[in-house]
Amino acid sequence: MLEPGFLVGGKYKILDVIGRGGMSVVYLAINEKANRPWAVKELTGDRKRRFCADEKEIELMKKLRHPNLPGIADVIEYGEALLIVMDYIEGRSLDKVLRDTGPRGEKEVLDWAGQLCGVLDYLHSRNPPVIYRDLKPSNVMLRPDGKVVLIDFGAAREYARETEGDTVLLGTKGYAAPEQYGRRGQSDGRTDIYSLGVLMFELLTGEGPHSLQPVRALRPDVSAGLQEIVRVCTRPRMEDRYQSCRELQYALSHHWELDARYREAQGRKLRWFLASTTATLLMGAGAALFSGLEARAREHTYEAYLMAAGNSVTKGEEMENYRSAIRLAPERKEGYLRLLEEGLLDDQLLTSEESAFLRAVLTEPGDSGRTNEEMFAGNEEGYAEFAYEAGVAYFYKFEETGNKKNAGNYLRAAALSGCLEGNREERAKRLGLIADYYARIGLVDAAGDDFVSFRDYWDDLTFLASGDLTETDNERTALVVYEELLEQILFCGEQFREAGVTREETEAQVENIRTRLRSDFTGRELGGEEALREERAEMERLLRSADVRIRSVYEGE
Repeated sequence: MLEPGFLVGGKYKILDVIGRGGMSVVYLAINEKANRPWAVKELTGDRKRRFCADEKEIELMKKLRHPNLPGIADVIEYGEALLIVMDYIEGRSLDKVLRDTGPRGEKEVLDWAGQLCGVLDYLHSRNPPVIYRDLKPSNVMLRPDGKVVLIDFGAAREYARETEGDTVLLGTKGYAAPEQYGRRGQSDGRTDIYSLGVLMFELLTGEGPHSLQPVRALRPDVSAGLQEIVRVCTRPRMEDRYQSCRELQYALSHHWELDARYREAQGRKLRWFLASTTATLLMGAGAALFSGLEARAREHTYEAYLMAAGNSVTKGEEMENYRSAIRLAPERKEGYLRLLEEGLLDDQLLTSEESAFLRAVLTEPGDSGRTNEEMFAGNEEGYAEFAYEAGVAYFYKFEETGNKKNAGNYLRAAALSGCLEGNREERAKRLGLIADYYARIGLVDAAGDDFVSFRDYWDDLTFLASGDLTETDNERTALVVYEELLEQILFCGEQFREAGVTREETEAQVENIRTRLRSDFTGRELGGEEALREERAEMERLLRSADVRIRSVYEGE
């Protein structure tokens, strides 16, 4: 274990631990002379022995250069450990993205899978080829700019043409292809294709690899074309999968050609043209028939706009297709949800410009003089679903510092709708209450008094944190609520004390969170035991900071 301040190789200064696995620890380091951050991975035990098995492999890894790979600057022997100095990648791993925000949209998954195809093709085209062999969400980092980076080469190996099987069976159960176990042959590029298929399945459905089944059984909104791609990737026999990442990449970029709905749509266009022509010739047949045909035309055009948005070349074209669909049928939810999830949140960030575009679409008046949002609100169930998703987006993903207060109106509308399932309704209520305080803190009335009573604020925060939140809601929301209470102790400690909140009250809340953290969490909803350990470590640091803050605020009492 390296201590903060330790110099690796005489120039990389260790700052803190940023990751921990079974046989490795990752540190954040800085080269002070160049003022550049680095990640230092410390390998011990079997991981060190595997990595050091072939010095040529180490040299090859140092030579890898690709936009979706971290560059390796140094490999340093240090006692019983091996230290790998590599680029520091800012962002979140895809398993954390899944834990935080759930299954991803089709367009987003297609983008990430296409990027991973590119980097895997690069590895497979080395001489000799490099087979990654451990593709899974925790080994893929999502940067703020939407690019993904493949990390952790602990299981990677060179392809040995003269070898019939792998010498070491590596890979993560569920993500690993059948050939990685039981001496079924040597892993090659098709092994990574299998794992990428499993990864796409998990990103689309939110289900783990052991639940592998047709994607549309869990996500009916996913195209049949993408479902077919996942199915081909995860076939047990290597010969039945895509035979190269380039072949897979082509399929991903033309997934709509595999989609039965697309082929049917082409037939419908021809049938609709013939029907329209016939209807024109027979206009006297009756107004009722014409009205029915018009309704069908609007339905097909709405679907066409949504399909066009998904296949758009530019972001501007995509946004305008969503806007056109909403103009055509402002009461339907699909256009709004896809605009939000696939159009605006494709990079997991809601910018000020994107927020303004969303508001412009919602407030645009229709032919009746009513706005799109007013007409949409008539669809109570659909609007409640959209309001919930928009509220969560503003609460977690809005780039401006006032993100939580911007979420309040949407969350309150969702909570009061009566259309959400129990957990979603409770979550909307809790997050909406926190957002409401953000809108009022710091404001004063004409008499100079605060709009917020910090005594009331404290009582509401502690009410939100009461009980077993992991049972009434879920582990992720419980962490959000606990973190919110601790952060307010840190930032509003004096205001709480001045409002009559006692030291005993604050200490009791900190101790309650500490107890709940140890007793109520299983990690199942956070991504497993390792994820739970990471979350607990973060919360323990926050708890210690709260202890120090309480002593400072109530010093002398």
